[in-house]
Formats: sequence, C-alpha cells, structure tokens
Amino acid sequence: MPPSNAYRTIDDLNRAEMYLPLRSWVCDACLMVQLEDFSTPEAIFSDYAYFSSYSDSWLRHARAFAETVSRRFELDARTRVVEIASNDGYLLQYFQARNVPVLGIEPARNVARVAEVKGIPTRSMFFGEATAAALTDEGLKADLLVANNVLAHVPDINDFVAGAKRILKQAGVWTIEFPHLVNLLEETQFDTIYHEHFSYLSLASVAPLMARHGLTVFDVEQLPTHGGSLRLYIQHADGPHVTSVNVARLNVEESAAGIDTLDTYRAFGPRVARIKRDLLTFLIEQQAAGVSVAAYGAPAKGNTLLNHCGITPDLLPFTVDRSIAKQQHFMPGSHIPIYGPEAIAEHKPDYVLILPWNLRGEIMEQMTDIRSWGGRFVTAIPDLKIWP
Repeated sequence: MPPSNAYRTIDDLNRAEMYLPLRSWVCDACLMVQLEDFSTPEAIFSDYAYFSSYSDSWLRHARAFAETVSRRFELDARTRVVEIASNDGYLLQYFQARNVPVLGIEPARNVARVAEVKGIPTRSMFFGEATAAALTDEGLKADLLVANNVLAHVPDINDFVAGAKRILKQAGVWTIEFPHLVNLLEETQFDTIYHEHFSYLSLASVAPLMARHGLTVFDVEQLPTHGGSLRLYIQHADGPHVTSVNVARLNVEESAAGIDTLDTYRAFGPRVARIKRDLLTFLIEQQAAGVSVAAYGAPAKGNTLLNHCGITPDLLPFTVDRSIAKQQHFMPGSHIPIYGPEAIAEHKPDYVLILPWNLRGEIMEQMTDIRSWGGRFVTAIPDLKIWP
C-alpha cells in the first residue's frame, strides 16, 4: 500500500510512488496488534493532511469532553491541560474558552500553525520521554494530559508512555482515546489499518502497558466515535482516584468477544475478502448498467479500502472532501481525483459511496440534496449497504 496520507498532485502522477508492506500481526502474549513494517513518523506526520476541525461531529465530541472533564476534575485557571497531537486546536479551544491554561504538542508543522493562528500555544515536536523531560525542565506539567487517537500512531509506544508519566502531575489525570480493537474485529473495519496506525488497541493490551510504567487505568468509557472507541482515564499507580467498576466490566466484555483467542484473528481475513468482492461487484454492475457512482471523503481509511480492492477512476471517477488541503489532489495509489463537495451537485451521481463511514450520519445530513435527483448513499463496511 502507499502511505495513506500521501495525497498526489497532478505533477506527482508521472512520478514513481512509494509502496510499503501493510501487514498486521497479533502478539499472542500481550494481545497487542501491530504493523510489521512502517514508514518513519517524520515522513508521515511532519506535513499532515488531516485537520480535525473539518468534522462538525468531532467538534461537538471535543466540546462535550472539555465540559465534562472540566467539571469532574475541577479544572480552572490554576490548572493546566496539555494535549499531545493537538492538531489544529480543535479541543484546546474549548478549555481556553473556560480560562484553563493550555499547551498543544503537534508534530505536523502545517497543522500547528493553524492552532497558533487561533491563539493556542503549540509546540511543534514529536512527543516522547525526551520531549517530556524538556517541557518539565521549563516547569510545564499537566493536571490533565490528553492524547486522543495518538497512542496508536506512535512506533515506540513505551517511550511515549514514559513521557506521559513524566509530564503528568502526581495527582493528575491522563485521558486517551483510541478505536477499540473489538469493534475492528467484529465489524471487519479493516480499512482502519494503515501505515500511520502502528498499533490496534484494547483495554487488555493497554492496561499492562500502563502498569509497566507505574500507571493505572481507573475508569473507561465506550464511545461511538471512529466506529467504536475507548476513552481510558489513567493516573499514577498511587493516584487519588478509585478504580471504577467499568474497568472490570470491560475486561469481561473483551474476553467474551474473543480477543484473547487467536482463532478470532484468523477469521478476520475471509471477511475482508467478502467485503472486497461485494464492493467490486456493486461498482461493476452499476457501470455496466450506465449508473453513475461517486464517493464522499478522502480519509486515510478510504485509501486502504480503495487500494485493497484495486478501485481506480474507471470504476469511481471522483471523490469530494471538505478539506481544502486535499482538494485538487489525487488519492494515493488509486489516483482518484478529489474535488470540493460542490462537485456532487454538479455531476449528480446516482450513488455516493461514503468512505468515512464513521461520519455517515453527518455526511448524509450535509448532502441530503442528492435525494432531489434520486441519488442514494452507499457504505461498504461492515457490509455493503444502500441507504434510502
């Protein structure tokens, strides 16, 4: 596969394209799923095409989180929130509006600049133990440390956790969010596997990782985001918070889902093959019938789906995306052109394949006008489905 965020310009189409092995493996000792081969973080994240603020539902999610944790942990002007992988300030802006001091750590320089324009203090650097040591030497420690959808992105996960322990105040709280491995397996979310996701996580794999570094999980929430995610609340092993019954409950649920049984992982591949067959059959049948199909979104997960299925512009002529950073580019590997959302109304396709299926509700609401010409929406995962 090509790196999932290596979007191409028109000049790039005549140049060689990098492809890297994309193979996921499960450790039969700790149950963590990881990639065998990967590009360097510097190559993936130094100039990044994903801006969190383009998703309205993600902004609502961020606002609700800021309000909830501010009340729960009594965050105010005397405390500090530090976010690792703070992107364009999508979350820290809500803490800042509550007069809580904030600091963002964002390795992608182009994205960090957007946050700085908003007035959100941001350091453009990769996070690890050395970074944490430098920040703590400046007196910067976190009452609340946030790392949403970033733990899975780091190749040296132990260095990352060691850094989090160092920068977290003794009575502080660290919250992390990540797509839940159980959902990935049960709903065959294979498109969420791509090079910038080095690990695929569960409570069963993360809790021992934290314990190795003198940290403990004291609460957990199950979230609908990204097709089903976990939010873990973490503290120092001798921290002040009592462990919630939610932790034991989720341990039981994960075991019942079979994540500690290797046969669960062996059954995954055949289901991926079925999704590929179903999607290709649908696209070929529509083309043969003279029915037009376009796509919505240019997410990293869409690139895994398209490239695994071998879909190119002959079957899917274009996709659209709200991010101006992706518009007038081409999807890596498939070379499907990316236009602005207005192209849907211009071309009036009979079907719109939603690539970021986790945002289906938001997208269908934004693009409801396609029904005026009889257009319908399609999703491919976990099963091919046509939406009215």
